[in-house]
Amino acid sequence: MPNSQPTLGFVLNDVARLLRKRFEQRARGLGLTRAQWQVLAYLSTNEGIHQGGLADLLDIEPITLVRILDKLEANGFVERRRHPTDRRIWLLHLTPKAHPMLGRMRVIGDATRQDALEGLADAERAQLLQMLTTMKQNLLGACDRPIEEAGPDRVRA
Repeated sequence: MPNSQPTLGFVLNDVARLLRKRFEQRARGLGLTRAQWQVLAYLSTNEGIHQGGLADLLDIEPITLVRILDKLEANGFVERRRHPTDRRIWLLHLTPKAHPMLGRMRVIGDATRQDALEGLADAERAQLLQMLTTMKQNLLGACDRPIEEAGPDRVRA
């Protein structure tokens, strides 16, 4: 008899997908793609980062980021500045035009989180965030360790 209980991975994936979907429904009128608002959000907390570093944070290919940045720069939200000592490196900065957009995005994000967390008490919300943060740290550490050839987490054919 197969297990009909949803697994943690599937539930987390579904929650993340639905959070993005709900945010996109609310943000439809802002004129940005999800990839563009994600770049703006990450850049807002990492201003002055170089393109390669931002691509690593976003876990996307550098060429993909370049295309997104080209559009954001053309729309006046991002500017590239040369590194002071290495002309091959571009440092990324938000323009003044980006800040009101980020404010609107934060309001939409708050409303989306409210949708997702409805019915959970403040203590439950804090506990959920703490548990997910612990899981993230566990997995970051696990990804840095080699898989043992005969360990329990190896699948055998």
